[in-house]
Amino acid sequence: MQKVGFYDPIKSQTYLNVPLILQFLEKGAQPTETVYDILKRAEIFKEFRLNQTKFN
Repeated sequence: MQKVGFYDPIKSQTYLNVPLILQFLEKGAQPTETVYDILKRAEIFKEFRLNQTKFN
């Protein structure tokens, strides 16, 4: 298990290690619903799709 970021709702802070998250998604990782929502708000999936089109 590897830490790829954190979310603190009290302080409204979010840190995401985007390159590492993209690596996991490219390998087929399936985020939980909560993590999916956080990644969606951070627009990670737009970046993921851009990376996918570069490799295909």
